[in-house]
Amino acid sequence: MPEPASAEPVLRVVDFSKKYEGKPAVDHLTFDIAAGEILGLVGPNGAGKTTTLRTIAGILPIKEGNIRIFGFDIDRDEVEAKKYLAWVPDDPQPFDTLTVYEHLEFYAALHKVQNWQQRAEELLTRFELQEKRDALGGELSRGMRQKLSFCCAWLPKPKIVLLDEPLTGLDPRGIRSAKQSIVELASEGTAVILSSHLLDLVAELAHRILILNRGRRIFAGTIAEARATIAVRADATLEEIFMTATENAGDSAAGTSAAASPPPKIE
Repeated sequence: MPEPASAEPVLRVVDFSKKYEGKPAVDHLTFDIAAGEILGLVGPNGAGKTTTLRTIAGILPIKEGNIRIFGFDIDRDEVEAKKYLAWVPDDPQPFDTLTVYEHLEFYAALHKVQNWQQRAEELLTRFELQEKRDALGGELSRGMRQKLSFCCAWLPKPKIVLLDEPLTGLDPRGIRSAKQSIVELASEGTAVILSSHLLDLVAELAHRILILNRGRRIFAGTIAEARATIAVRADATLEEIFMTATENAGDSAAGTSAAASPPPKIE
């Protein structure tokens, strides 16, 4: 992977916490991401990954902490902050009565994209949706819905993209196209947060990784830094790093120490 386009953070999450029925889903989480960087967000089920992404996307309200996108507070300046964002959920649900092409037309109008038609055609071709351009959203398979979500997110050329299990339901050709598109977005300066249980995918694409466990940050940095600081061998895979980190986090002392460390700097 090439180095990120910039070291200047475009997204800052500071001391963010979220509780459900009094129980912490995310616990004092702090991290940032730079333009052109792909940040791999990993953790066990229930670690707080989707809650974090949905809050950054403005779907869930902020009760504790601060999230800024290009300096705009997502709580106080929601409209301005969201102009820079695109969100691909783990199970996209398109409008049942709009066609694939009408979805792109709608997103172009929503984001005020001028002369969008050529880019829409390119995206439909890339994600193999040309033959489905007149199909209704309610008729699409799981994989086709995922591809349509990519097209809609990519259309306005966002500055930050949030991806939650983006390859679920895709066939091998779709996976290849998605991976290539993520890398191309980053090379053009888009910051990408990639949340996935597919650790090989994260290891292949991410510049840095952020490991969550029980809502707390237990590691943030490069895989090389993880190999140097987490008790695994020098050539450990991300899966081995992940297993060791999350097992160690089960010990309260280790977990507290890791979570209390200062936020990593983007070099």
